[in-house]
Amino acid sequence: MIAGDQYVADVLPARMFATEFQRRGLAPQVLSRAVEDSGTVTSPLVPWNTCGAYMSGVLGVSTAAYFPYCFFNLLSPILDVIYGFIGFKVPSLTDEQSGETELETAIVS
Repeated sequence: MIAGDQYVADVLPARMFATEFQRRGLAPQVLSRAVEDSGTVTSPLVPWNTCGAYMSGVLGVSTAAYFPYCFFNLLSPILDVIYGFIGFKVPSLTDEQSGETELETAIVS
């Protein structure tokens, strides 16, 4: 919410948590989905974000006016957390992927 742009809100957490997701044996798709569900879809709900400001300007209403109608935007992060706790559609790294990811991490570092 403090980032002025949704792309910053996507890139920073993805970079910060990539190693932790790998350490826990989670596939990169899980990180991608978490970033998408938390940063991208909630972006129109933040009035000072570029996405929220643009939508508000185009629609001619404040973000608070369309906020109650954004069911997908509000439910997506909640469902992502629930899916994480119950393990629904949370793929793990295979041995091959785990080795490739460690190699990529070593090269980047």
